[in-house]
Amino acid sequence: MPIYTKKGDKGGTKLPYDKRNRSKSDCRVQSLGEIDELNSLIGAVIAFSDKKRINALLSRVQHDLFRVQLDIASKGEIFRDKKINPISADNIAWLEQQIDALSKKLPELSMFIVPGGSKAGSLSQFARAVCRRAERELSGLNKKEPVNPQALAYINRLSDFLFTIARFINHQEHFKENYPDYYKNNK
Repeated sequence: MPIYTKKGDKGGTKLPYDKRNRSKSDCRVQSLGEIDELNSLIGAVIAFSDKKRINALLSRVQHDLFRVQLDIASKGEIFRDKKINPISADNIAWLEQQIDALSKKLPELSMFIVPGGSKAGSLSQFARAVCRRAERELSGLNKKEPVNPQALAYINRLSDFLFTIARFINHQEHFKENYPDYYKNNK
């Protein structure tokens, strides 16, 4: 399969199950791009992390994100034609279970923390911020064209998961959480 189509050179692209040529600035295309950036950044977290369990969890998320993208690109049509399941409440529950399990191994959180720490921890915080941007883009798309509510909920919960992953990695690598100056000065 060739990597180029010679059809997107004028700022347009075609999506599965969509007869029209969409601008690359279209909300749906932008949402797909945000999720692609997020997935790539999660790959960078995996590259910098030596934590096998964490990497396995993140790898599963990467595969889930491809299903979210399929859902967005095809407006859910792909799930009617293929034996691929859309993101569901089960996927969201899995994220919540992972957040709860990892949180039990962390100090209680009582304040915002300044993003940073180890390379993998910092990249996880960066991925969390990109995930929030993807969520904002999806919310905007949903106001114009319906989006699977489970996909929206998954992306929302994923940012919490990535935050917890960042804290867990930094805790495992003995990086102390850094609190904003206003908190330190008012203690």
